[in-house]
Amino acid sequence: MITLDISDNDIGDEGAKALASALRVNAVLAKLNLDGHELDLPKLRGTDPVASLDLSCKRLGPASAIVIASLIAGNAVMTTLNLGVNYIRAEGAAAIAEALRGNAVMTELDVSWNSIGPAGAAAIAEALRGNGVLKTLNLYCNNIRDEGAAATRC
Repeated sequence: MITLDISDNDIGDEGAKALASALRVNAVLAKLNLDGHELDLPKLRGTDPVASLDLSCKRLGPASAIVIASLIAGNAVMTTLNLGVNYIRAEGAAAIAEALRGNAVMTELDVSWNSIGPAGAAAIAEALRGNGVLKTLNLYCNNIRDEGAAATRC
C-alpha cells in the first residue's frame, strides 16, 4: 500500500503518535491523508529531498502536525517549512517543537495563523533554546498572549 486516506475519522493525539511511530519504520507508504490533504511522506522524510515545503492553507490539524513533526525530525535536507494558516493548535506546535530539537538544518519555520496559543509558543520557545540553526520563525496571529510572548523573548 502506498496511499492511505483516513481523513474524517477524528484521529486524536494518541492515534497520530501511533501512526507517526509506524511511519518511522515504513518506507513504502508515500501518501497519507489525515485532514483532507495528502501529505507527501518522502518529501517530509527527506527521501525525495526538497529544501522547501509549503503546506500552508491545507486545513491540517494537530494529527497531521504530529506526523509531520515525526518525519522532519530526521530530515537532513529541508531548510524551510511553511505550515501557515492551518489548525495545528498547541498539540501540533508541541510536536513541531520536539522535532526542532533534533533537526540540524531547518532555518525557517512558518506556523502563523494556527491557534497555537501560549502553550504552543512556549513549547517552540523551549525547543529553540537548544537549536542554533533556526533563523526565521513566524508566529503571527496565534493568540499567544502575554505568556507566549514572554516565553519567546530572546
